[in-house]
Amino acid sequence: MLSNQNPPQFAELALPLPLRQTFTYRLPSAFRESAQIGSRLLVPFGKRNLTGYIVELHELLDESLGIEESKLKDAIELLDEIPLVTAEILKLTNWTADYYASSWGEVLKASLPAGVNVESEQIIVITSTGRDELLKITTAKTVKVQMLRHLAEHEEVSMRSLTKLFGSSTSRNVRDLVNRNWVSTFQRTLSTKAKPKRRKAVRLLPTEFHQPENKPLNESQQKVIEILLENDGEIGFVELLEEANISASVIQTLEKRGFAQTFVREVFRDPLIGAKIPNAQNLTLTDEQTAVFTQLETALVSASYKAFLLYGVTGSGKTEIYIRAMRSALDKGKSALMLVPEIALTPVFSRRLRQVFGDEVAILHSNLSTGERFDEWRRIRSGSAKVVIGTRSAIFAPLVNVGIIIVDEEHDGSYRQQESPFYNARDVAVVRANFANAIVVLGSATPSLETYFNVEQGKYTLLNLPNRIGNRPLAKAELVDMRNAFKEQGKDEVFSNELLTAITETHSKGEQSIILLNRRGYSSFVLCRSCGESIKCKNCDITLTYHRRENVLMCHYCGFRAKVPTVCPLCESKFIYFVGEGTEQLEDILRRKFSGLRIERIDRDTMNRRGRLEDILQNFAEHKIDMLVGTQMLAKGHDFPNVTLVGVVSVDAGLALPDFRSAERTFQLLTQVAGRAGRGILQGRVIIQTFHPEHYALQHACRQDYDKFYAEEVRFRKNLRYPPFVALASILVHHASLNFAHDNAQILKESLQKFNLERHAGILGPAPAPLARLKGEHRLQILVKAVNRKKLRELLDFALHDAQEKFCDMKTVNVEIDPINLL
Repeated sequence: MLSNQNPPQFAELALPLPLRQTFTYRLPSAFRESAQIGSRLLVPFGKRNLTGYIVELHELLDESLGIEESKLKDAIELLDEIPLVTAEILKLTNWTADYYASSWGEVLKASLPAGVNVESEQIIVITSTGRDELLKITTAKTVKVQMLRHLAEHEEVSMRSLTKLFGSSTSRNVRDLVNRNWVSTFQRTLSTKAKPKRRKAVRLLPTEFHQPENKPLNESQQKVIEILLENDGEIGFVELLEEANISASVIQTLEKRGFAQTFVREVFRDPLIGAKIPNAQNLTLTDEQTAVFTQLETALVSASYKAFLLYGVTGSGKTEIYIRAMRSALDKGKSALMLVPEIALTPVFSRRLRQVFGDEVAILHSNLSTGERFDEWRRIRSGSAKVVIGTRSAIFAPLVNVGIIIVDEEHDGSYRQQESPFYNARDVAVVRANFANAIVVLGSATPSLETYFNVEQGKYTLLNLPNRIGNRPLAKAELVDMRNAFKEQGKDEVFSNELLTAITETHSKGEQSIILLNRRGYSSFVLCRSCGESIKCKNCDITLTYHRRENVLMCHYCGFRAKVPTVCPLCESKFIYFVGEGTEQLEDILRRKFSGLRIERIDRDTMNRRGRLEDILQNFAEHKIDMLVGTQMLAKGHDFPNVTLVGVVSVDAGLALPDFRSAERTFQLLTQVAGRAGRGILQGRVIIQTFHPEHYALQHACRQDYDKFYAEEVRFRKNLRYPPFVALASILVHHASLNFAHDNAQILKESLQKFNLERHAGILGPAPAPLARLKGEHRLQILVKAVNRKKLRELLDFALHDAQEKFCDMKTVNVEIDPINLL
């Protein structure tokens, strides 16, 4: 370990690799004095260079680890003299990696803004031997020959660009060419993508710098001086030229005469530049809101950890409580963090917070540019931003002295990271609040079963808002049985007569509507009526979705695209049939039926241009749009007082998913989208189309009765031993070879059974995952149900280590603790 006198000689690093271990490197003498825990080091790893994070420093090697100093590699470069990762984030990411059985280095990388890490890329160069061999080849057209010809035409080619040209076998072919000495490879270090933005500026100089001239300032020069004085003596160079309407020569003259100086300064990129900030609101809390806020205020004063569930119906005023609680935290010298599930909600909340807290607000989400995200992160790290709003990765924002963490729509599955490193930001938020002696507020109109169960177990305190502001009634919801609609109309129709009539009535009164279908594209899949063949993705075990605007078939899992066939690829029949509907088809049908309405669609396909989502929502709020059609992006958090009708199309697809949470998700989605109607003074109406109107999730959602749904659903979970009554882990084994995946899964199963001595856990599988093939890999799933998380982790830790000892390829294994999606 490190003593007080001697500088460290060795650094223990967490590397951004899917490996649950740390690595030791020797520190060159040049930066032993400067290296600190939390700083980044550029280090060699195999044939490439990686950015690692210092998690421990040592003066001497720990002999018990069995590490030979002679085999240690030297670090290449110290990237930070001031640590980039704070002690709090280091502790939080360590807990996250340990709890979710993830890589600490990958969690640390996810906690930092994209683009800050130094990376390297593999470069391939053809050798003289390779050029000689290429001259001998005249007729061969193999991939390797094509690759050689491409390399001969270019001086250097990166492995990434070569893979784009020649596919997934590129790496194997390059290795073969290297072994023949036809090509050589080397690593090139890339510069970081995220850098401070610098712009030329002008500052006013004190009078002692003025040159002793009798010549007075002309009109243009005087105007420059006045503008500088109005801007506290400093302004951007371009802004000064535009505002004074002058040429650069005017400023150059002032510089020569000692009145001004040009220099380069850092400029922070503002994600809200040009955004419409709402006017300040002086809202009076209701008695119910006051009671809730008083409890939060008392907890803030105590400066100790406490967790709350703010269970409030849609439109009950949760947002105002969030803002006042954050204001209270700032008044006490603390900082505040607010998580929202969707990027769609971030512009709405961020503008509101900017109106309340001004420049103290920072925004973190993936739709920001690399530079904007970097600048926002730096403002948080420096302490100039004390309020942060963002999506799940914002839970790792480097705030200091956190007083309150708010997780809005805490039930939402978007808080779960669905790829390595796996974590649930909602649960990490609870732990971060605990570490910081802060309070955490989980808000929802439809709490997750696990969260409400924690209330019943006494872990969380319940805060209740049972009524809407002004005692406005909840929207009236009704189920339309599409089986009857089929009988009446004699064919399948997307819209029932009830919904079409309601749309006409709503818009005749100048009111607005929202139509939800949680499936994008035009048609769900393409079917041959002659042989029954459906066209599937070549990489995934799933049908391709038809997108009419682009006239393409697309896989929504891997992004594979294919041309729309004119004949069946199996039997060459011309009877191609497009089955099912998506939001694109709904938009087209509604535009035909209601040509006088201004209709816009919101889904991933239409939100590809930055700022488009915010523009549409703003236009809808200003009633420049009559109807929105879209996916679940429309269901959460939006407040449009003039919306009186919500229509839900084809709700049954969600209920049919092979997942024990399908009923809960359907109930939450319907209740949330129903909450978008009737938020103003007008009564709201919700029409839900279904082929299963008797399903308990739909019945309770129609009445917006969470308590009865919870009571019924929790009995089902208890009887079948699902969370929250057991701790659950999903182990997914994936590989391009089904046999290889099966062999690894069997090793894991045997190791799990070996250490499940007291039968504290149930082990199911291995069996094909519901999506048995994804992105070119076969997927086998093992589910482990344990009586508690401690038993679960003990079993997994022993079993995974044992499996690795038996040569199970751990690169093919993904372990998810508390999974929320079993597909």
